[in-house]
Amino acid sequence: MQGSKPFSPLFFPYLLLSFIVFLKDLLHSFCAVHPRPIPFPLFFKVLTFHVITLFPDLLSTYTAVSVIGRGIKAERLAVKTYNPRDFCADKYKKVDDSPYGGGAGMVLKPEPFFAAYESICKTVSTSTGDNEKQQTMPVLLMSPQGQPFKQETAQALSNETDIAIICGHYEGFDERIRTLATQEICIGDYILTGGELASLVVIDAVGRLIPGVLGKIASVHEESFSDGILEAPQYTKPPEFRGMEVPEVLRGGDHKAINLWRRRQALTRTLKRRPDLLDNAELSPADRKMLDEIESELNGNQ
Repeated sequence: MQGSKPFSPLFFPYLLLSFIVFLKDLLHSFCAVHPRPIPFPLFFKVLTFHVITLFPDLLSTYTAVSVIGRGIKAERLAVKTYNPRDFCADKYKKVDDSPYGGGAGMVLKPEPFFAAYESICKTVSTSTGDNEKQQTMPVLLMSPQGQPFKQETAQALSNETDIAIICGHYEGFDERIRTLATQEICIGDYILTGGELASLVVIDAVGRLIPGVLGKIASVHEESFSDGILEAPQYTKPPEFRGMEVPEVLRGGDHKAINLWRRRQALTRTLKRRPDLLDNAELSPADRKMLDEIESELNGNQ
């Protein structure tokens, strides 16, 4: 048409972006009615945990329910178990033996654990089509001798697509099994019967960080340790229960005041209960100013 202006070169990219935003809003509205995560393989990755364990039923029972169970149903997570007994060459399926040098208890043999790990590598290579993938896959060994498991560890592991976990039992591992691990992890300074409970802690902490597993991503970032400090107190209905009232600020509807109150409460709670966390916490200049005020108030009340 004479006199008409040509389309801007940014028109079609803008149109595409608008359509993507529309789909995002539509998905958000749908999730508000149907809180169960919806599988969208094209948009979200799948994280698979490969767990070497003598007691696979311990894992299957837990991972079938709650958040992790929903993540599996939504095809955002997968948990595969590998029983070392299935990789034994002898007819008795023997996975342990007495320790060299004597001593109490039995020690897990290296052969079935190495075979189970090699089976995981084949599974990963086949599923991804990448023969080099298993070389970069994290292999976690649950051990009281490992590094303490923290939120930043979970955050780093949530970037992976495959994670192998080795669970021990009985007296311990043959030392050669440790050579399979890229990292040894400890969930606390106490002794458990086996590594299965520890592995479930890792699966839960990492799995819930995968997009599409939890209903609201914002809730992940507001939880304790997400930014290095503890979470602020939470309340729900009724507004008063046995003389205990919900703070007025939370009922007032002023979101700026609510956010400020929550941040102050989180800093106060961290200072009182876990002051060690503040050394490495992600604090803004406003946070540090608020923290100084809180410390002055607490010192003045002593």
